[in-house]
Amino acid sequence: MTDARYQLPDTSFKDIFEQYNWEATLSSIFSKTEADVVHALEKPKRDLEDFKALISPAAKPYLEHMAQISSYTTKKRFGNTIQMYTPMYLSNECQNICTYCGFSMTNKIPRRTLTDQEILKEVDFLKSKGYDHILLVTGEANRTVGVDYINNTIQLIQSKFANITIEVQPLDQSDYELLIKNGLYAVLVYQETYHKSAYKKHHPKGRKSNFDYRLETPDRLGKAGIHKIGLGALFGLEDWRADSFFTALHLNYLQKTYWKTKYSISFPRLRPHSGGLEPKVAMTDSDLVQLICAFRLLDEDVELSLSTRESEVFREHIVNLGITSISAESKTNPGGYVVEPQSLEQFEISDERSTGDVVKMLKNKGLEVVWKDWAYNWK
Repeated sequence: MTDARYQLPDTSFKDIFEQYNWEATLSSIFSKTEADVVHALEKPKRDLEDFKALISPAAKPYLEHMAQISSYTTKKRFGNTIQMYTPMYLSNECQNICTYCGFSMTNKIPRRTLTDQEILKEVDFLKSKGYDHILLVTGEANRTVGVDYINNTIQLIQSKFANITIEVQPLDQSDYELLIKNGLYAVLVYQETYHKSAYKKHHPKGRKSNFDYRLETPDRLGKAGIHKIGLGALFGLEDWRADSFFTALHLNYLQKTYWKTKYSISFPRLRPHSGGLEPKVAMTDSDLVQLICAFRLLDEDVELSLSTRESEVFREHIVNLGITSISAESKTNPGGYVVEPQSLEQFEISDERSTGDVVKMLKNKGLEVVWKDWAYNWK
């Protein structure tokens, strides 16, 4: 999948990231004035300094205006459409300690990894609901659900879905090249938080504790020639404004460096789970609306995704303001659809409506539901 245009110097986002200071960045965001916000809103194309203004407290009085621009820009670029996807959890086995996750190694829960037969049972259920875009999720356990397991699963279901996305442990470039060759479409890799010392506190043990290796994962994906990369931070671990700025900085770097790749941004807020962690910094619904609109005003092409972590009321209000993809009827436990519905979830979902009910809601909002907009497996 690689070509001469991807034979880049041995650099990565880490080189850019290390030029920034967390506290100085946060101070810069909070120092933005209403004049900065008005200036950003009036510009036809915005930069990262404008993004700081749009996520700052000074932008709160302009939220309705931001929402109007965001809605208009999204419809201009994507039309009255919204893409449907669904996650399928393959395993809850994990070798990491993560303070915020139900799958953390320290949690005494029954561990389960789906067999080929069980995977196909789950797939049959999801296909019966109409899904053509699937997100495969596992805990981070290289011995049990390493590259071989992921590769086998992709090959097993590749003919059944238009595209396959994974959210698993970060891998080496050669591993991604193998998976892409066999049908992988996209990878979601969230930094969780860009605050380096806080990251270590929340990931004290396991391969995930390596901040730099995770930070450079999108670079390895870009060099491997992946079709799409998904970025994001887990809001609640640290200040959402600073984490969002570093996500935008990361996106900006990747778009310039790996310009053939598409990008998406997700907005997960910390949700309850077994042995749960309370958010250090609360992110209100108003904050999340502000952030989604700010990302759309920064980049009219980036895909913005919202999962069932959010309530049905919130999702109904936000789908026309900038979101381009949405999940429904999600289960966050391996085998949760058919095989073993009662197994422990990674986190609690909030919007528990059926796929049919979510589709009906979207249509009532004037949105056309898209089940497939690109097919990796088309011949």
